[in-house]
Amino acid sequence: MIADPFIQWTWIFAHGHEMWTYTVQHLVLTIVPVVAGLAISLPIGILAQRHRRLYNPVIWAAGLLYATPSLALFLLLIPLTGLNLALVEIALTAYTLRILIRKIVTGVDAVPAEVVDAATGMGLTRRQILWRVQVPLAMPAIMAGVRVATVSTIGLVTVGAVIGRGGLGQFITDGLQILFTTEILLGAVLSVLLAVLAEAGLLALQRFITPWTRKALAGATG
Repeated sequence: MIADPFIQWTWIFAHGHEMWTYTVQHLVLTIVPVVAGLAISLPIGILAQRHRRLYNPVIWAAGLLYATPSLALFLLLIPLTGLNLALVEIALTAYTLRILIRKIVTGVDAVPAEVVDAATGMGLTRRQILWRVQVPLAMPAIMAGVRVATVSTIGLVTVGAVIGRGGLGQFITDGLQILFTTEILLGAVLSVLLAVLAEAGLLALQRFITPWTRKALAGATG
């Protein structure tokens, strides 16, 4: 057993390969559920926005999944998936749904009615209005949901290390087993750093794909 309250920098420098490997694993375990969650949430969110009677049941179901503790959800899925990577990815995808569906509905709702009317007057079909007008204008809200879902998933991926699925949480679980403070702190700090970088990167991406928001902000402050 290692019982050292101080950070051992030599140990950290000697484990650069593991840091890189676990970071890549963490990224993969984060990106796949967020992308899958967005692919699932977009049609469901649009359908719920158009047919309001579906909204409350959809949000209730997604909220029930979101409220389920991660370890409990892992245990519920083991009989269906086995103790493998699919188990973690499916569980993490489920946690993104409530966040993304709400943001998609909110974003589409926020598109001004006069803009939709103008697009209709130009001869655009309902499908064309959705994909050329409503979804692009809802993109700031959708991207805000993606950012929240990504940061949340980065934190949940850490829990996946408990069942041996790797990621930066592996440092934490391994460190706890031998009470090695350096390894525990390394996993925690790297997880937080990854979340901060992901938030900054997605915010930059949001500003890039929604240039009109920058112009509107400049006009408001100018």
